[in-house]
Formats: sequence, structure tokens, C-alpha cells
Amino acid sequence: MKIKPTGAKSWVFKYLNPRLGKRSNIGFGAYPAVSLAEARRHRDSALELLAKGIDPKQHRDEKELQIRYLNDNTLERAVRQWFTLKKTKVSPGYAADIMRSLERYILPSLGQTPITEIKAPATIAVLKPVAAKGALETVKRLAQRLNEVMTYAVNTGMVDANPLAGIRHAFESPAKKNQPTLKPEQLPDLMKALTTASIKRITRYLIEWQLNTMVRPSEAAGTRWDEIDLENKVWNVPAERMKKKRPHTVPLSPQAINLLRAMKPISGHREYVFPADRDPRKHANPQTANMALKRMGFKAMLVAHGLRALASTTLNEQGFNPDVIEAALAHVDSNEVRAAYNRAEYLEQRRVMMNWWSKHIEQAATGNMSLAAGTKALRAVG
Repeated sequence: MKIKPTGAKSWVFKYLNPRLGKRSNIGFGAYPAVSLAEARRHRDSALELLAKGIDPKQHRDEKELQIRYLNDNTLERAVRQWFTLKKTKVSPGYAADIMRSLERYILPSLGQTPITEIKAPATIAVLKPVAAKGALETVKRLAQRLNEVMTYAVNTGMVDANPLAGIRHAFESPAKKNQPTLKPEQLPDLMKALTTASIKRITRYLIEWQLNTMVRPSEAAGTRWDEIDLENKVWNVPAERMKKKRPHTVPLSPQAINLLRAMKPISGHREYVFPADRDPRKHANPQTANMALKRMGFKAMLVAHGLRALASTTLNEQGFNPDVIEAALAHVDSNEVRAAYNRAEYLEQRRVMMNWWSKHIEQAATGNMSLAAGTKALRAVG
């Protein structure tokens, strides 16, 4: 026992460092907070370590450091570190959605839990209330995101294994919902509605642009003039703007080029082909087409993304090569044989198909009222 000048007493064990051969000591705590019996137990443990050639003080310091490391490496810290990398691989909007979902459903309950103590039963318990509300798609996405976080934790040495690998199987799979779309024979109804609808000119151009090019709403809304190659009649969408992060080339039909010519006086001096209404320095909102379709009477019948399904169904019914259709839709193809297909020939097949599709749209526009048919047929509101 060591007694300080103040009268305070503490337990101190003196020993010979087995590695350095020097005198050393280790404290076991203050008396009477630590009793004699407890101090003796600490001493006996220290003697056992010394018998194995281990410095008890170094052993204790390393153990405390390990505990501090584990307490610092919480699930939230792992999420934040993982997200720093994840957000560079997805669009800003999707990145915000990812973090928002984790901050809403996961981090309040499990955020401060050491990553090594994250277990499947506790995580499933957190997800059960979400599933009980019927939000099975949200549960599925949360499970996927948590698995990515834990895989990151394994790869960075935070944990030895991923204990959440199978948690999605603890819940029902969400029912697959197809995007509302029209039947091929309803295309004339859409074109007639576009002709008579009281919507802004740019919105109408945007809807026909997406319909003719078969791209996703966000890709259409963000079309840039510097992506357009009129000499070769193609639209080169860079990888960072594509869902699958692979560059996509769209052969431009005469009708699609007509749309661009019509837009040139409106936005040719700007960055984006379809500028936003409030701030023309930005591109149109990807939801613009959806909102317009609702106002046109297609609520629950058709969404902007459903225009792709309409094109796909029509082209498949007409007997076009399914691989060519899939390529036009920018679906990633894992088949190496298809991936090695002669690109020039493949692009030419796509051009023939896209030209047919645009001509089909033009013919569906009763009275030749398609905007893509030429500017003389426009009936747009400002």
C-alpha cells in the first residue's frame, strides 16, 4: 500500500519488468474503494502474467486501449466512413436518400452501439416496426445498406465477420410494382393529350424527348447541349449521369433532332437543353414530366418512367431484337458474348429501331401534332 502525504492510500504492486529487466509498478486503485481482497486478486492476476513473461501494466494499457477503440468504433462511425465512399458512386439525390433512411430508422437505436456488438436479432428488432407499417421496400433497402456498411467494416478491420448477412430473410419480400404505363394501342391517346394539354412548352418538349429517346426521367431532364453530337446524330450521356454508371449512346432519330432544333432558340445559349422554370441555369426537375402527366389525366395510369415500358412493349411486339431493345434502355448486360458484339453494327441496329419508334410516335399523333414532327406543328403554351 502506498500512502501519499495527504493521507490518501492506494494499492501499488512492484515488480520486475520481464522484458526490460527494470523495476516497475502498477496501481490497483485507491483504498478503501478497492478492498484488500480485490487488491490481492489483482496481484495474483499480475503474477500469472509475469509467469508467462507478460508485463501486467502493458497488458492492462493495451486492454484499455482496445476497449476504447471498440467504444469509439460505433455503428454510426462505420456508417459515416462508408458513406464518404458511397456518395462518390451515386447521384447526390440518391446519396441523400441513403443517409436519410439510415438516420431515420437505424442510427437513433443502434448508432452508438460498438460495431463489434451489432447482432442480427437486435437489428431485426429495429426493422420490425418499419415492416409492420407495410414498408417492406424500405426494409429491403435498409438491409442492403446495412450489409454494405458491415462489409466495409470487415474490409477495414473493424469486425471479423458480417453478422447481418441474412437479415433480409427475416422479412417478407416486397411485392414487385411495375411502373404505371399505357398499352401500345393507347399511344395515340397520349399524343392527343400532349397536343391539347395546357402545359408549358419546355415540359411538352421534355416529355416527347424522353418518349423518343427511351431514357430515364432524370437522364432526360438533365440533357446537356455539350452531350449532343449532331454531326453523328447521337446523344452521348456520360457515365456519371446514368443509373448503372456506364456511358450510354442514344442514336438520334430525325424527330429527336427536330425537338433539339425547336429547343435551340430557347436554351441553346445555356448549359441544359431543358432549363428549369425558376432558375434556367439549372435543368428541369426530373418530376416535371410526372406532374404534367397527372394534370393531363394520366394519374395512376402513366408515369414518366413508364414511357420506357411503353416503348419496350411496342418494340418487342413488333419483333425487334430483344438485345437491341435492352441496349436502347441502357440495361447492363452481363453476357460477355453480347458485350463483345460489334459495336458499330449494334449501334446501327439501334438507329434503325429508334428511327422506327420515332416514326411510330409521329404516326400516333393524330393530325401530325407531334412536336417532334417539326416546329410548324407546334401548339404549345408559353
